[in-house]
Amino acid sequence: MKKVTLVSFVLITTLFFSACRNISSKADRAEDSRVVRLDEELARRIIALPTHCLEVEYPNKLGQVLGSEEDLKSPKALRPIFYGCFDWHSSVHGYWSIVELLRQYPSLDKAGIVRDLLNRHITPENVAVEMAFFNDKNNTSFERTYGWAWLFKLQESLTLWQDPDAQRWKAALQPLADLLVERYKEYLPKLVYPIRAGQHDNSAFGLSLSLDYARTVGDKSFEAAIVEHGQRLFAKDEHCDLAYEPSGYDFLSPCLEEAYLMSKILTKADFREWLLQFMPQLFDDKFILEPAVVKDRTDGKLVHLDGLNYSRAACLYGVSAKLPELKHLKSIADHHIAFALPNLSTQDDYMGSHWLGTFALYALSHVH
Repeated sequence: MKKVTLVSFVLITTLFFSACRNISSKADRAEDSRVVRLDEELARRIIALPTHCLEVEYPNKLGQVLGSEEDLKSPKALRPIFYGCFDWHSSVHGYWSIVELLRQYPSLDKAGIVRDLLNRHITPENVAVEMAFFNDKNNTSFERTYGWAWLFKLQESLTLWQDPDAQRWKAALQPLADLLVERYKEYLPKLVYPIRAGQHDNSAFGLSLSLDYARTVGDKSFEAAIVEHGQRLFAKDEHCDLAYEPSGYDFLSPCLEEAYLMSKILTKADFREWLLQFMPQLFDDKFILEPAVVKDRTDGKLVHLDGLNYSRAACLYGVSAKLPELKHLKSIADHHIAFALPNLSTQDDYMGSHWLGTFALYALSHVH
């Protein structure tokens, strides 16, 4: 009965979204630079995506290392919380999306359907099973560092949400968060060179989300480790050329993610000096960056480029907030969001719909 009710919730929110999507499709998106801000209507559209997939177990990309035939278990048996939405990290950031949206707009769940899902899933017993997987000797680096960073993002929002249920979910998840913090701190000194990929392994993106968490919860040791190694890995970089981006299925910009991370680590003066060496083109008020185009939305790799449009926007907003002289970057960020947002729907192919709502929300949370 609960599943039927949840499906009804998703169908209602999808109707809201579809109406807006049809209107948006009539606009010339190539010329669209509207400032899109998160409001309750848009929040309702976005929350439909994770609520649509958090309890969808298949298709599923497990991604673990098998130590024996005993490790051949269903996704839900291995990961009783984060088993939906195709893979572990997408499930984690789907939970972040729901928590963050309900924190800002509690009326999205007046009937308590989504809260009931969270209560059923985020329990100490389920967290213990999740931790057992990470403690398996064959999977200690599972989801390093992308999935780890999204788990921290979830904990950050739970920390900020002054709600009794949220605080209970935070307490349940804290042992897993603490375990991953220790793993991260052990890993960073061994990372001689940063990973500059445009996908999950990107070092700058993982450090950026993790730094936000460390500062929000007051973990000075974790913050210091991120700042120290972020500077070690990136401080001497220069001449990052966006002409080589994007790669065919990037959802992160190596250049912009690094710039955004350094904006969080360095003082304003030091960041300006560093950025002038790293990406001087950003200071040109005629700087142009066109949104990425997706030709096949059923291709799980090619649809990554829609995520790139959102993550680029977040970085451009973040960098421009640090240096007001870069305010011209905000219109480029606006354009990227407006270009990609009409594609966002539960009616989209599952290869995109299971995760792109999170990236849209992440970008919109940076609008200023």
